[in-house]
Amino acid sequence: MPAYSAPSVTITWEPGRCRHAQECVHGLPSVFDRDRRPWIDPSAASVDDIVEVIDRCPSYALGYRTDDGRTRTAPPE
Repeated sequence: MPAYSAPSVTITWEPGRCRHAQECVHGLPSVFDRDRRPWIDPSAASVDDIVEVIDRCPSYALGYRTDDGRTRTAPPE
């Protein structure tokens, strides 16, 4: 599973789970840009903004770990 880290947050991505709802791309285009490589830049927004947008991912393809203890992982299938 790819992981993208910046100070205070690590974003994880499970491509096989992604259903392309585009909540991430529309919610934080500075962080999630499909045309950029790597396509996730966790340094481009605040941790709180990243958490808010990732929490909208319906497929749980995106997750996070923050330095203050917040996490989001996919539920068991």
